[in-house]
Amino acid sequence: MRVIAATHQDLEERLTRGLFREDLYHRLNVIRVELPPLRARGEDIPDLLHHYLQVAARELGVEPKGLAADALARLAVHTWPGNVRELVNLCRRLSVLAPGSEVHVADLPPQIAAAGSAPAQADWMTHLNGWAEGQLTAGGAPLLDAALPQFERVLIRAALKRTQGHRQEAAKLLGWGRNTLTRKLRELGMNGDAEPQSPADA
Repeated sequence: MRVIAATHQDLEERLTRGLFREDLYHRLNVIRVELPPLRARGEDIPDLLHHYLQVAARELGVEPKGLAADALARLAVHTWPGNVRELVNLCRRLSVLAPGSEVHVADLPPQIAAAGSAPAQADWMTHLNGWAEGQLTAGGAPLLDAALPQFERVLIRAALKRTQGHRQEAAKLLGWGRNTLTRKLRELGMNGDAEPQSPADA
């Protein structure tokens, strides 16, 4: 007998809480395949959209649609709460309802198109959340060990760019003292990456 089972729940957590039978868990947990949610696999989204638009066109007997750059950019940052099933259904909908041969943002469902006007903070937090879930699924380095140095590099570069390389002013923008910024630059190996400094600020 062969059993193939799938779940979106954390069975180990449910097992610990006594909400799942231990004998059944061990019987099922022979070959385990973990598939990250679509929001954690942003690089796959363009290929999946292209593929399922082709599939939908064949199923519905229509010409396949293409995606304009604006629509693709919007869909690439969509959080896909319905996972791949949502993407497949969207491709079917667009194949029927989009008026032209190329899909634009205006052709997307309102709840997806409108999300493009969300604050930038929500967008970067969505990306960060997707990255974190992908890292956890892949079993990479501890999250803060991997993310914090890159996070600090981005903020330091932005502050130095804004102040045209003046470390004292950049440190204030970052909420640090100048000595802290100098130490961080050294720790992160950024001396060559920082914006040029004025002679007075060297």
